Amino acid sequence: MASKTSPVAFFKQVRSEALKITWPSRRETTISTAMVLVMVVVAALFFFAADQLIGWLLRLVLNVSI
Repeated sequence: MASKTSPVAFFKQVRSEALKITWPSRRETTISTAMVLVMVVVAALFFFAADQLIGWLLRLVLNVSI
């Protein structure tokens, strides 16, 4: 069974851990956000192209015209 911690001790521990947090700078956040957006666009273009290619191949194989 786990040992019990008093609420006061718990909040002291939480506060001491919260003081250890280092937040990213505005520049780091901007760069990370831009990288995520670029990767989302690249992934969207890839999946769009793959979908179009698979659809074209299926129409070719099945001889179906739209």
